Amino acid sequence: MKSTDFIVARNDLQQCKFIETQLPDAAALPDDALLVKVERFAFTANNITYAVLGEQLKYWQLFPAPENFGNVPVWGFGEVIGSRNPGIAIGERLFGYFPMASHLVIEAADVSKRGLRDAAAHRQGVAPVYNAYARVSGDPAFAGRQGDYQALLRPLFMLSFLVDDYLAENDLFGARSVLLSSASSKTAFGLAHLLHTLRKPVRVIGLTSAGNTAFVEKLGCYDEVVTYDRVTSLPADSPVAYVDMAGNGALRETLHRHFGDRMKYSGRIGLTHHDASGVEGNLPGAKPSWFFAPDQIRKRAKEWGPGGVDVRFGAAWSGFAPKLDQWLTVTEGRGPDAVSQVYLDTLNGRVPPDQGHILSLAE
Repeated sequence: MKSTDFIVARNDLQQCKFIETQLPDAAALPDDALLVKVERFAFTANNITYAVLGEQLKYWQLFPAPENFGNVPVWGFGEVIGSRNPGIAIGERLFGYFPMASHLVIEAADVSKRGLRDAAAHRQGVAPVYNAYARVSGDPAFAGRQGDYQALLRPLFMLSFLVDDYLAENDLFGARSVLLSSASSKTAFGLAHLLHTLRKPVRVIGLTSAGNTAFVEKLGCYDEVVTYDRVTSLPADSPVAYVDMAGNGALRETLHRHFGDRMKYSGRIGLTHHDASGVEGNLPGAKPSWFFAPDQIRKRAKEWGPGGVDVRFGAAWSGFAPKLDQWLTVTEGRGPDAVSQVYLDTLNGRVPPDQGHILSLAE
């Protein structure tokens, strides 16, 4: 059996192609291994961040590809079509981190009623969340359109949840306003929803392009929406926190110089403007720092105990998910042409913010 894999050039993300890789037959799988057909997966700007940081954060090692190429990780669903693990039946449905491919072999370990872990040697050394698979057969929260929302937004909303938690834990660093760049992005409006709902009276200010202004205003979770060319019109007389989803160095520099010492926190989260540059070096105000979600989740897992993160996240998700029908249109694409087109459109910023893509390599 062969798998069809979509791979990209690590040093030039515009270059992409499909290859076929050999898979073991179900009967020839190693002990405890699973052969999984990748049913469907979400693709968002967050996946481009995985590619941009593939070397730095070890994303490329999760799903090996030929030299100088990488397989961009995605969140989605798979069906077990071959099993050498007595605890996992053929036909089971899994939710987790998959390659942009038609199939995956998983070395199942730590099997429980709720999930399992891929123990493949090349997948170790990364945050545990990237090797975990939930067993979701028959779970209505992961079926149909609700399942699509889970693939599109659950990982991003977990990041929103953890950033909100980190800010709250630090009393918002004394800020009276929180600025979010790339305000139309899914992680940004998830965070804006939490801040707007839970952290009043702090003001939530969305920074966005002129073309996305109407969408961001319609969301209703920002107190103010400001286009990038007008950020220096914001009053600079009270303390602010900046959550940078865009990764645009020039914008970061402008904001730091505008707010000066009143910039109390400057967190780097994403890279939606991954091709923009700017002065790094010494900037006024808080020193820009990367927010690394696995560190916060490990900390809270220890403090909140078994299941503590899941319970709190579940409560937050239940307040967020009902809004998604109003905010997003889910578009499905099947086959290699659809996958490559959505990848390139997302890489080059051509996907409207109110659109979510669910893809499958199967025609």
